[in-house]
Amino acid sequence: MHKFENCLVIGVSSRALFNLEDENRLYEKEGVAVYSRYQVEHEDVILTPGPAFNLVKAFLNLNNMNPFERKVEIIVMSRNNADTSLRIFNSIKHYNLDITRAALTGGNLLFPYLNAFRTDLFLSASEEDVQQAVNAGFAAGIIYTQNLAGGSSNGLDQIRIAFDGDAVLFSDESEKIYKEKGIEAFQENEIKNAQNPLPEGPFAKFLKILSSLQHGFDSNEPPIRTALVTARNAPAHERVIRTLRAWDVRIDEAFFLGGIAKSDVLEAFGAHIFFDDQAIHTDPASEVVSSARVPYRQVLVNEGNE
Repeated sequence: MHKFENCLVIGVSSRALFNLEDENRLYEKEGVAVYSRYQVEHEDVILTPGPAFNLVKAFLNLNNMNPFERKVEIIVMSRNNADTSLRIFNSIKHYNLDITRAALTGGNLLFPYLNAFRTDLFLSASEEDVQQAVNAGFAAGIIYTQNLAGGSSNGLDQIRIAFDGDAVLFSDESEKIYKEKGIEAFQENEIKNAQNPLPEGPFAKFLKILSSLQHGFDSNEPPIRTALVTARNAPAHERVIRTLRAWDVRIDEAFFLGGIAKSDVLEAFGAHIFFDDQAIHTDPASEVVSSARVPYRQVLVNEGNE
C-alpha cells in the first residue's frame, strides 16, 4: 500500500493545472449538461497549460533527482466526474506529467478529501473550495487563472516560491492591530514582542516541509528556493527573523518593503508562485508571476463558542 507520510502532497485543481477558462464560462452560462457534452466531444483536444503548470512540473522534477525515493505527489482534484475527466488525463499524458492520482467529486466540494490524501498544499481557482480548505486548517490559495499561461517562465531545475508574512506564514494577529489601530500601534506591538515568536499562519507547516526538503539536497545548489516578501520594514523586521529562527526554517531571501510594490521584486526573484492574503498585492503580482490569494480563516460559530 502506497503511503504519503514521507512525501510533499500537492492537490491541484484542473483549472489551476490547465487553461479551462472558456470551458468554465460555458459551464457558468449553459450549465453542467452542456459543459459535460462539450468536454466529452473535445476529450482528444489537448488543454494548454494553466497557472500552476510550471510549478507542478518543477515539483515533479524533484522525483527525477532520486529514482528510489519520491519526494512529491501531485493529486488532481476536480469537481468533474469520471466521464468528463478524460480530457484532463489525456492532457496529463500528452505533457508527460507523472500524475497518476485524482479526486473527481462529481460537483461536490473538494475540501473533505484533502485530509484523506494527506494534502500539504491545495491550489484551486474556486474561492469556495479554498475558503473551506483554509477553514479546515490546510495551506490553500485561490490561484489567478488570467494573464499567465503555465506560470513563471523560470526554469524547472529550481523551484522558487515567495510568501507574504502576516496572515500567510504567520497568523493575522499583528495585522489585525495594524488594521484596527494603525501603523504606530503595530510598530509598538512588534518592538514590544520582538523576542516572542509570531503564531503560526496557514502556510507555516508548508514552509517547514519545504525547509526539510531543502536539507536533503546539496546546499550549494538546492532545487528549492524560498523568499519572504513582506510590507513590513524596520523595526518590525526583528520579530519576523527571530520567529523563523525559532521555527528552525530556512528562508533564502527576504524583502522588507515597507509598502513598496511587491510585483517588481517578485518578477526579479522569478517566483513560480506567490502567496499573499491581500488582493492589493496579488492582483498586480499575477501580471508577472503566478499568484494565489490566501483567504482569512473563518471561525465557525460553534468553534468560537467552545
